[in-house]
Amino acid sequence: MNQPISCIITDDEPYARKGLRAYVDKTRFLDLKGECEDAMELGQMLKTESVDLLFLDIQMPHISGIEFLRSCVNPPKVIFTTAFKEYAVEGFELDVLDYMLKPISYERFLKAANKARDYFDLLHDKNEPAYLFVKADGRLEKIVFEEILYLEAMQNYVIIHMPGKKVITHSTFKALAERLPKRGFFQTHKSFIVAINKVNAVEGNMLLIAGKQVPISRQLRDDVLGAIVR
Repeated sequence: MNQPISCIITDDEPYARKGLRAYVDKTRFLDLKGECEDAMELGQMLKTESVDLLFLDIQMPHISGIEFLRSCVNPPKVIFTTAFKEYAVEGFELDVLDYMLKPISYERFLKAANKARDYFDLLHDKNEPAYLFVKADGRLEKIVFEEILYLEAMQNYVIIHMPGKKVITHSTFKALAERLPKRGFFQTHKSFIVAINKVNAVEGNMLLIAGKQVPISRQLRDDVLGAIVR
């Protein structure tokens, strides 16, 4: 649903870049645009590649990640990656999104990535309305986003489930998904989108929402759990 977050990895250690690349590839809402060995190479890449997020090592030859960030005008948002915790305070003074200490587990990486997603979703949602209108039963029905439990695709229709009622509208699943706020909803399966704050429990490959079971596909399981379990 959400627009992918474009990112660049910068680290002078090939093994560290390989690990981060694998994590980015595993995280569906991240879109890797490039890798750099040092800050000088990153500076050149940013002249031609506009991205949302940098995974930036601190200790690098020639120019440190902190020095690079201080020298930038309107830089992308940054998540620092480093083996040295003593830079944490300095890093957060530069308004970075997160600070990950090596070695970095995927669980820790996903926590930082979700923080970035929340940040960008909040930016995009500032001017979005709190409702939409859909055609149902020959009239336009107002659907308040906060009331939605989940959406279910059924051939050429979409069922919008809400407490005590459901609305069936003639629409493609993709078209209706694009009209939802980027923040607060997550696709769990090719035929289901859920309101994250309405999930009551997770049981195996099912989410429990208002007494109903919603499936989680195998391909989306890690992303779904990352979005729900904070």
